[in-house]
Amino acid sequence: MADAPITFDGRVAIVTGAGGGLGREYALELARRGARVVVNDLGGAVDGSGGSARAADAVVAEIASGGGEAVASYDSVADPDSGAAMVETAIDRFGSVDIVINNAGILRDRSFPNQTVDDVDAVLDVHLRGAFNVSRPAFTAMKERGYGRFVFASSNSGLLGNFGQTNYGAAKMGLVGLSNVLAIEGAKYGIRSNVIAPVARTRMTEELLGPLAEYVHPAQVMPMVVYLASEACELTHEIFSAGAGRYARFFVGLTPGWFAGARRQPSVEELAEHIADIRATEGFSIYSGAGEELQRLGTLLAGADDGTVSE
Repeated sequence: MADAPITFDGRVAIVTGAGGGLGREYALELARRGARVVVNDLGGAVDGSGGSARAADAVVAEIASGGGEAVASYDSVADPDSGAAMVETAIDRFGSVDIVINNAGILRDRSFPNQTVDDVDAVLDVHLRGAFNVSRPAFTAMKERGYGRFVFASSNSGLLGNFGQTNYGAAKMGLVGLSNVLAIEGAKYGIRSNVIAPVARTRMTEELLGPLAEYVHPAQVMPMVVYLASEACELTHEIFSAGAGRYARFFVGLTPGWFAGARRQPSVEELAEHIADIRATEGFSIYSGAGEELQRLGTLLAGADDGTVSE
């Protein structure tokens, strides 16, 4: 028996950075499946400079030619008022906002000693603050309706690190923290929030990928993102890698570690003796929030507390 098709009839999506590359793929597929889409793109260069309406307009025209509904937004996600305006556009034009795909991004790559304050601020403004600026008003609207889906575009450069991308990596890892908190705060309101770490050939990556570029088309990332944006997806608080036809889960795990004893402070030398135990990955746990780790510590302490403190 074939699986039921995943559709977005009656849903309204905002896709930032949707004028090309990955964002364009997401916007086109959501519209093809029935969503009404706010296509946001400043139309600037890879480094964030400049701006043009052409990119967003072209995607809107493409959606319309296929019988879908979309409206262009040229707002900069880096501006809080513009983030709010995007959400207002979705509500005023289509009646709601159900999905936000935070995809907009820029690059200012330089080795760490050569990074400037402007390089850091520009990248944080678009990636991290930009996602906050759009997601906060959208979260409020979703909470009132009791439904929502967020997808945040992180990167393996943030999760794992990459030479020359301290600003970008910091911003992309920040998005993981943002998504995790929205997943926790949104759970009882039907809001799900997940992270995608795509590997794809785009304007931002084509010079970095080398021979791999021909194997990593943005369309191959799209199924994962569209699934995470759908009503069919009940997953939340997770991170997924997608690229070149391979789909996988990233996760933050905590090892069992070494327990020195309740109310006991080990010496630095004693800790050094146990560093292999601390690092061993067998039997790791994946927690759904900070409170879960604290509960685990509480259980450990309750079973071992002898009421004394030793140096």
